[in-house]
Amino acid sequence: MKKVEVVKADDVEVKPFILDDFIQYRVQHSMMNKITKKELKHLADELGLVYDDTQIVFTKKLLNAYLLGK
Repeated sequence: MKKVEVVKADDVEVKPFILDDFIQYRVQHSMMNKITKKELKHLADELGLVYDDTQIVFTKKLLNAYLLGK
């Protein structure tokens, strides 16, 4: 059972809710890694996709730009 403490309204501190205080933009960008051609080829093989080297290079450039926020 939890204990409950009753306080007066004057004792409660009210602050505005700022959503950005709860979003971790900096942590997300630092945790994102670049993707490699080997990883892309492995993923394509797992999904049964047909690809060639030019498609892998294009996809790598596109995903890395997306992950870095460019």
